Amino acid sequence: MLTIFLAGTAFSQNQWILSASEGDLADYSPPISGNGQLGTVVDRSGLRSSRMFSANAVRRGRDTKVSSIIEAIGPISLSVTANGSPAPQNNWRQSLDMRSGEITTAYALPGLEVTNRIVNLRSLPFVTSDVLTVKATDNNVTVAVSNAPSIPGSLSDHKISERKFSADSKQRHFLRAEGLYNQGRDAMVASISMEGEDWTRISADSLTITLKKGQEAELWIVSSLISTADFADPWNESERQVLYAISTGRESLMDRHRAAWDRLWEGDIVIDGNPELQAHTRAALYNLYASALPGSGRSIAPMGLSSAHYYGHIFWDADTWMLPVMAVLQPEIARDMADYRIATLPQARKRAVAHGFRGAMFPWESDDLGEESTPTFALTGPLEHHVTADIANGVWLYYCATGDIDWLRDKAWPLLKDCADFWVSRAEKGSDGLYSIKAVVGADEYAIGVSDNAFTNAAVKRSLEYAGRAARLLGLKADPQWEDLEKNIRFHFITGTDIVAEYEGYAGEKIKQADVALLAYPLHLFRTPDEIERNLTYYDSKIDSVNGPAMSHSAMAVNYARMGKGERASRLVGRAYEPNLRGPFHNLSESSGNDHVYFVTGAGGLLQSLVFGFAGADIDMENGGVKQCRSTLPESIRSITVKSPHGVFIRKRK
Repeated sequence: MLTIFLAGTAFSQNQWILSASEGDLADYSPPISGNGQLGTVVDRSGLRSSRMFSANAVRRGRDTKVSSIIEAIGPISLSVTANGSPAPQNNWRQSLDMRSGEITTAYALPGLEVTNRIVNLRSLPFVTSDVLTVKATDNNVTVAVSNAPSIPGSLSDHKISERKFSADSKQRHFLRAEGLYNQGRDAMVASISMEGEDWTRISADSLTITLKKGQEAELWIVSSLISTADFADPWNESERQVLYAISTGRESLMDRHRAAWDRLWEGDIVIDGNPELQAHTRAALYNLYASALPGSGRSIAPMGLSSAHYYGHIFWDADTWMLPVMAVLQPEIARDMADYRIATLPQARKRAVAHGFRGAMFPWESDDLGEESTPTFALTGPLEHHVTADIANGVWLYYCATGDIDWLRDKAWPLLKDCADFWVSRAEKGSDGLYSIKAVVGADEYAIGVSDNAFTNAAVKRSLEYAGRAARLLGLKADPQWEDLEKNIRFHFITGTDIVAEYEGYAGEKIKQADVALLAYPLHLFRTPDEIERNLTYYDSKIDSVNGPAMSHSAMAVNYARMGKGERASRLVGRAYEPNLRGPFHNLSESSGNDHVYFVTGAGGLLQSLVFGFAGADIDMENGGVKQCRSTLPESIRSITVKSPHGVFIRKRK
C-alpha cells in the first residue's frame, strides 16, 4: 500500500513526504538517507541502520576478490526502554522527507511515545545527526537509552571504547568504534556523542531520565564516520568533526543542511495531474541527489550509496543513464561525473597498451582508482568495450549542455582524442572498405563475443563525430582516420527486412535490454518516424521483461513522446518503473525479477523519459545549449515543468 502525504510536518500531509504505517509492513522496503558521502539504509525500528556506506571506503582487489565498496560502521544503534521494558510496540509509522533526506520513525511503548529523526548532513558530509524525542504518557516513566554501534564483518580487529576528555572547559564523553580493512592498511573510525539536558549519564553510551506524564525530553546523538581514505588520521578527525557539530549547534547545522538540499531542488520536475508519477519522480530525483556530493569529483554507482551490489563500481550507467539528466538539472554533479572519467584517463591509457591498442580503453567496471574491477567470471570485463564510447559521448554531452570551452580545452579534449584513437586501432577494415568491431558484448549482455553490435558501432560513430567537432572548435587538427571510420562503420540488417540487426547473425533471440532501440534515442541515428517505429516495435517484444533492467522502456518512451504519441510513451514509462517499485518509499529495484534497491540507474532512465520525452528538453549535440523540442503529453498529465539552471521547460496538454 502506498501512502502519499500532500502538506505540513513529519506525519501530516506534504507532497515531499513518503510515509508508511503498520499496514505497509507486508510490502516494506526501508528508506535511505544519503548526502553523497554517507548512505544509511534505516531499518524498520528507525533507531539504527540496516546497512551503511561511506563513499571512499573501498576494499582493494586481491586473489579472487575485486575492489569493492565495503559496509561501514553503523554509529547509531539505539535501544529505548520505558520502566525497563522495550516492548510491546504499537502505532508504528515511518516517513522519508525527500526535501531534506530526514527519516522519522515513531511508535509507542507502554507509558511512552518515541520519535526518532535521523539524517546524514549535507552541511557536514561525514556527520550523522539523530534526534530522539521521548514523551511520557504515564507518570514517573524512567526512560533508558543506550547506543551499541554495529561493526560489520567487512572490518577486522574492531573494538569499541569510551573516550573522556575536556574540550572548551567541558567534560566530553565520546564513544569510539573502529576497525581495519585492506589487510590492516586502512582504518575506519566512528566517534559518537550523546547530548541532552536533564539526562543522567551512566556512561558514554548510556543515559537515563525520569519523566512525569506529558513531559518530553530530547537526546541528540551526533556521530562522524571517517576512514583513512578520507583523512590520514580518522581517529582524531572524527572527534574534531563531532566537536565542530556540537559547537555549531543542531539548529544551525540543520539550517545549512536544508539550504544545501534546497539548492539541489532548484533542479526539479513538477507533474500536474498524476500524483503517483510525481511521487515516484521525486523519489527518483531524491535517490540520485542522495548519491552525489557536488564538488567531490566522484561519479555514481548503479546502486548509489544504498548497497554493495555491483561493488560500488562505475559502469556505463553513470555516463549514459544518469549524467544526461544531471547535465540539465545539476550541472555541477554532471561535471563531477565527467571529471571522474578524466581523472582516470591515465589508467585507461595503460589498459589500451596492455591490450595492444592505442589511445584510451576504459574499464567496464571502474573502481575508485579507475582500474578494471569486473569479476573474472563475467566476460563483460574483457569484452564490453562500448563503455569507452559512452564515456566520450557523456563528456561531450556535458560540454554541449554548459558550453564550458575552457573545460573542453584543458580537461576533456585529451579524453575525447584518446577515445577516438582507441577505436581507430580497435576496428578492422574489410575488403569492401567498411569497418567492423569484432568480439564484443553490447548493451544486450545476453550476446557474448559478437561482431558489429549495433549499439557499440553506433556509440563509436557518435564519439568519433564528437571528437572531430571538438577539434574544430579548439582549432586543432582531427585525425582523418576518425572521419573515415565514422562514415564507414558497418551495420547489419535482419535478412529480408530493413530492421537493423543487433549484431552480425542476429536471428530474433531474447535480449537483456534495449540495444538497437538506443540508436533512436539517445544516439539519434534513426531519424524518421518510420525508421524509429519499425525498429523499436521489433525489439520491444524481444526484451526480457523479468530479468532486464528498468531503463529500456524509458529510453523508448522519449522517442514516442517526441513523435506525438503521448499515450504510447506513457505506457512505456509505466513499464520502466511500475514492475520495479518496492515498498512505500518508492524504492526502485534493478529489475522486476529481483529486489536490488535502490537502483539509481533506473531512476536516471525514468527521469530521462520525463525531461527529454514529455517535457521535450533537449541538449543540442551539434550547436550546444539546452533547448525545448516538440513533445506530447498523455491524458494522465495536465502539465510537466522541468526547473533547471538552464531555464524552465514547461509542457502543457493541449
